[in-house]
Amino acid sequence: MNKSDLIDAMAADAGISKAAAKAALDSLTTNVTSSLKQGNKVALVGWGTWSVTNRAARTGRNPQTGKEIQIAAKNVVKFKAGAGLSDSVN
Repeated sequence: MNKSDLIDAMAADAGISKAAAKAALDSLTTNVTSSLKQGNKVALVGWGTWSVTNRAARTGRNPQTGKEIQIAAKNVVKFKAGAGLSDSVN
């Protein structure tokens, strides 16, 4: 499912226009992103939690040449599925 498929499904389920569904989805993604940038967690009980962690700098290896390279530290987003989501997939 891609973004337009999700918008279509949201509009059908909620009985709203596709424009309203797109606005709601865009608002969700904007607010989740903004909260994560500030270092906060975003938790939807029963569905899952997004959080940001720092991945330390490390030494890697170029698979073509075998030469060692330095991989910079960076922040990464993690998602942990909630019990409700996990149960519904199994």
